[in-house]
Amino acid sequence: MIKNFGTLYAGHIDFDDIGFDATAANDREYTNEQLVKAYDKADAIALVMDRTGYDTFWLAEHHFQHEGYEAIPNILMLATHLAGRTKNIRFGCGFNVSTMWHPIRLAEDYAMADVLTGGRVVFGVGRGYHSREVETFGAPLFDNDANRELFEEQIDIIFKAFNEDSFSHHGKNYDIPANVPYRGYDLEEVTLVPRPLNRPVECYQPIQSASVRGLDFMVKHGIKGLVGGGAASGGAPSPVVEAWRDALSRDGRDTELGTDMIVGVSVYIAETEEKAMAEASRYFQENMKMFGPLTLARMLGEDGVEALGDPQRAPTAGLPTIQDAVKAGQWLCGPPGLIIEKLEALQALYPGLDTVNAGSVIGTPQSVLIDQLEMFASEVMPHFTGK
Repeated sequence: MIKNFGTLYAGHIDFDDIGFDATAANDREYTNEQLVKAYDKADAIALVMDRTGYDTFWLAEHHFQHEGYEAIPNILMLATHLAGRTKNIRFGCGFNVSTMWHPIRLAEDYAMADVLTGGRVVFGVGRGYHSREVETFGAPLFDNDANRELFEEQIDIIFKAFNEDSFSHHGKNYDIPANVPYRGYDLEEVTLVPRPLNRPVECYQPIQSASVRGLDFMVKHGIKGLVGGGAASGGAPSPVVEAWRDALSRDGRDTELGTDMIVGVSVYIAETEEKAMAEASRYFQENMKMFGPLTLARMLGEDGVEALGDPQRAPTAGLPTIQDAVKAGQWLCGPPGLIIEKLEALQALYPGLDTVNAGSVIGTPQSVLIDQLEMFASEVMPHFTGK
């Protein structure tokens, strides 16, 4: 049963114009003074979530985005700061893109954040989807097999570091430790200092392709899944949830659909469903403008992606609408009672599901985002949490 709620903020600033007919995504460029306002926005979100009873505030790691869409390069630094500003809420890494890190450095930084925040940071890893980021940091992205191979070796190392008093690793990409003498002896193992407070470490990974290899690797390390929100399409297609259940079953766990996963949906509350869709439409459009060219909206096709980059063509190019997203279950729009009804349907479909990420998409102004979080917390969450 659903009992916990979170939201995701990838780090977008407020824009002067929003939507298909607004400034093209690739034409957006902002000053440093404008970009750093993303951190004030994160602070405001964290404070309202902490006050109103949300469980986890998820943040996303991204780099080089002068366009102002995803302006948080280090989740762990921001989460540690925000933990000092709040009392109860947890901060989720949604996600650290491990292919852009040395695995030991990522393990160290997470462990230190875990210690400094008293266990209020939730670990999360992903393989990446921005070529500008991943390839610039020297890791493969266009070569999917190489990307997955690197990622899997890194995660093996990270969990060794978390779980073993000392460890070594000798693989294709890493030899740990270095084969060197140290203070009178030959180095054979190293110890992560510090190690996380809470072990085993709770970890999440986005489920995208739902391949057998990818899901089985997650299960091997006890990694939980997150579907929808961020780069992934919202909602939880049944084949994906069923594939996740099957992966748990292959590991000897017979579970209900939705166990060990979080489902993300976009939510907009207004007096009627029609009014909610009308008000949220431009945010939906801006979000699509950002993600569409990144091969994360495959239904668009080449012509659709080209149209997204042209404010003159996009409004009449037959692109997906928020009405389509509502019909598909990716967006929940309408009065609180209707949102509750739709979440109850999700709960009935996936009885093992206990956590939902509900929130606003890239492009939503801070004032609207805060108002929506407040309304959801006061008029929807109590139905499920009893608080």
